[in-house]
Amino acid sequence: MLGHGAVDLYQIHNLVAWREHLPVLEDLRAGGQVRVIGATHYSHGAFGELLRVMATGSIAQIQVPYNALDREVEREILPAAEEHGLGVLVMRPFGEGALVKRSPPADALRSLERFGVRTWPQALLKWILSDLRVHCAIPATSRAERMRENAAAGDPPWLDEGARRLVEELARRT
Repeated sequence: MLGHGAVDLYQIHNLVAWREHLPVLEDLRAGGQVRVIGATHYSHGAFGELLRVMATGSIAQIQVPYNALDREVEREILPAAEEHGLGVLVMRPFGEGALVKRSPPADALRSLERFGVRTWPQALLKWILSDLRVHCAIPATSRAERMRENAAAGDPPWLDEGARRLVEELARRT
């Protein structure tokens, strides 16, 4: 914003005082100072509360953890997001780094090359983005070359079910 226009996305981070913040953000949105209101949470234990916020009709976006090993959001959160037409931003696509500490052998990834996958981090990101209920993943990195590599995973073609199962299996093994 910085004195110019509106904040594109204002998230209620970890649902802190969401009942108090939401009316204020709705007023800001009505006044054109905020375009989209979202809500985040990292904890599976808070997903029930996140579902309540999603059902208010006041938010348009959520941010949740999701990866090939942490799939809790598939139960209720992603179906509810789809039902309410919410944007989904994924945090922790690499399981806070645990999924990329060791990569599978290069030959194990060979069948994913037809999807544009050249590296294990790309496979993990493509796995997430191939779930059409997801709109964006936010991997953390401190190296520019990894940013370029990660960004390449955001282009189609998306993984089919067989390729997604392969990534899940490889993630369990690493």
